[in-house]
Amino acid sequence: MSGKVVKFEDLDVFKCSRQLTNEIFRITDNSREFRSFALRDQVRRASISIMSNIAEGFEKRTRQEFIHFLYIAKGSAGELRA
Repeated sequence: MSGKVVKFEDLDVFKCSRQLTNEIFRITDNSREFRSFALRDQVRRASISIMSNIAEGFEKRTRQEFIHFLYIAKGSAGELRA
């Protein structure tokens, strides 16, 4: 992508996080490992948090705040991996 990004939906990292969230929902709908509502809910919320924090940080419009929210998204990614 060239030029200035004007909306978070154009960020590759946001697009990937949205794809990840869609995949998490697909997997948790069809997997025996996610019969537990609590586990399924936690995994889904962690994936949504990644995407949401990227969007929220971008909308803050300062580089420092955006970076802060990217670190929060990174923490949610770690939670999801765990």
